Amino acid sequence: MTTTNEIADKIATEHGLTKVQGKAVVEAVIAAITDATMAGNETSLPGFGKFKIKDTPEREGRNPATGEAMKIAASKKLAFTPAKALKDALNK
Repeated sequence: MTTTNEIADKIATEHGLTKVQGKAVVEAVIAAITDATMAGNETSLPGFGKFKIKDTPEREGRNPATGEAMKIAASKKLAFTPAKALKDALNK
């Protein structure tokens, strides 16, 4: 698993920044994606993929403990769709 700190360290090393500056860059990118998503905008990172909001309608489900029917509320989910280049790289 890769953490935010590991990504920040790699950016800092590759670009001659301090670890604090690298972490600030990573946090700024995450904040920009979050802000765009919260505003309802799709975020596209060429060669990596797209982040967008998907609306999930209300639906009927079952309580696994009792088997009783229940309504599952509508919600919004963050969906990620990988770019073709990323998919191709994963399947080499």
